[in-house]
Amino acid sequence: MQIKKLLIAFSLLITGIFIPNAAIAQNRGTPGKFDFYVLTLSWSPDYCATNGTRDPQQCGSGRKLGFVLHGLWPQYQTGYPTNCSTQKLPSEVKRRFPDLYPSNKLYDHEWEKHGTCSGKTPAEYLGLSKKLKDAIVIPAAYNRPNKPVRTTITNFKNSFVSANNQITADGVAPFCSGSGRFLQEVFFCYSKNGEPGICSAEILKRSQKSCGQPDFLLRNVR
Repeated sequence: MQIKKLLIAFSLLITGIFIPNAAIAQNRGTPGKFDFYVLTLSWSPDYCATNGTRDPQQCGSGRKLGFVLHGLWPQYQTGYPTNCSTQKLPSEVKRRFPDLYPSNKLYDHEWEKHGTCSGKTPAEYLGLSKKLKDAIVIPAAYNRPNKPVRTTITNFKNSFVSANNQITADGVAPFCSGSGRFLQEVFFCYSKNGEPGICSAEILKRSQKSCGQPDFLLRNVR
């Protein structure tokens, strides 16, 4: 019995040595197998309030960025897949979509973590990201304001619904920083075909908890 235990332990040790990412690989998703998309737009002034010195490309003086693309993320009803393949993003494809992201470092990061799970080619994935991003109409009150804007989660969602006739309130999910005091980013939910949809119950619950204060502030652009 002792010998059998030793053999099992040795086998597990060898597996761990030669396949170090075996456990990680089992947790990775399968390209194309997911339930819906989240288009995530970050509020750049909030990001730059804490990361400005580390990201001059996005936060340099005079950039005055408002909502910027964080990414297009395949989702499950609960959770999401990541790093579904080792396919790289060709430089030629990046050049076809200039200024899609506020910082060049996001191209590879977003493709490797999320794009590989979409089941699309790199060009198709960036193309859909651009299409959905460009289709969002930003309400006038939130379009790069020069002064801080205070709002509520209900008013924020309704403003986007009014400005975008295919979006519903349950298809918009803001998230906040600073214990709910500042807008950090907003999720827009879409079907796998790229049609406006509704967010999962999990996302809507997390959104309400994240922006749980009576109201929150959109920092002004700089």
